[in-house]
Amino acid sequence: MIVQQRIIDKLNTALSPEYLQVENESHNHNVPAGSESHFKVTLVAPAFEGKRLIQRHRLVNQTLADELANDIHALALHTYTAAEWQSKFGQVPESPKCMGGEKR
Repeated sequence: MIVQQRIIDKLNTALSPEYLQVENESHNHNVPAGSESHFKVTLVAPAFEGKRLIQRHRLVNQTLADELANDIHALALHTYTAAEWQSKFGQVPESPKCMGGEKR
């Protein structure tokens, strides 16, 4: 999970996403077991506001330039603004507030 974690780390640092999911889809392809070469990224980020789809993809590709040049064979990108995400999928629910656990 080295490549997958690098993708997560770089996207978190560069784009401060509101939502990020990175899926290793390599097992769906004709590659050796344990490969990290095919990924799907779903990303909701403020940086996408006012940007066309190609501009969003370029931003992600620039962020992952080293991985695309050396490790990633295929990268599926699903990039959204917060408003687009909410209108298509609803909002990711927040976890409930902590009630104090054992301190009660």
